[in-house]
Amino acid sequence: MRRGLAPWLAGLALGLTVLLPGPLHAQAPSSDPITSSDETEVQRRARLRLELAAAYFAEGQYATALDEVKQALAVRPDAVPAHNLRGLIYAALGDAPRASESFERALALDPHDADSLHNYGYFRCQRAQWAEADALFERALAQPAYRQRARTLLVQGVCARQAGDLPRAQDLLQQAFDLDAGQPASAMNLAEVLLRRGEPERARFYVKRVNDRAELRNAESLWLLARIEHRLGRTAEVATLGQQLRSRYPEARETAAFERGAFDE
Repeated sequence: MRRGLAPWLAGLALGLTVLLPGPLHAQAPSSDPITSSDETEVQRRARLRLELAAAYFAEGQYATALDEVKQALAVRPDAVPAHNLRGLIYAALGDAPRASESFERALALDPHDADSLHNYGYFRCQRAQWAEADALFERALAQPAYRQRARTLLVQGVCARQAGDLPRAQDLLQQAFDLDAGQPASAMNLAEVLLRRGEPERARFYVKRVNDRAELRNAESLWLLARIEHRLGRTAEVATLGQQLRSRYPEARETAAFERGAFDE
């Protein structure tokens, strides 16, 4: 059942693609830290609208989020985070042309905004525009002050895997894991790629890091480990994992796949 690890990526979509916009403060005239006194009334209103929009978006209330973004942009049409979030909202609503236009506008205002580059790359990846997505991810990673490198490397690696470039996917996912070993999506996706590349023993190491933590273990992680153990010929371990799937996740697609013996699909 080699449909990839979309549920894991989807489960992290909020963290991967939605960035709570930071304060829209003007730069202070000196090197002093920016404080609330540096924020104009217009900037404060735009920031509050944008924070509301991000919160509504996180709740899946896209129409309300869009309305808040529009109000933020009415106050500050040059707010890059607002155009970025507008792109995410339109993407969630299935309006690809407006989503693309929003990301393009954000990058026209600031070509070096790593958050917009990341989100536009993710948007392109979802549409199988692999080369365009990869170029955007590379631009995000090239920004010296960017602090979300692990997140972008993870999504870039997943996109490379979906594009069929397993060696590049492995390299990117390994970098993501090395930067943030506590991120289960990196471990899971890296394990999937290693299994596909004929390295089940190494794959087992990474997926066990997830399954050894009860709060992270789920049907998908158990099924991936079962596939790995099957490849390694460990029948007893496979049977144990199958029992866990049946008892904990009887209705899951992964359990149905186990029952079919679809270890190599």
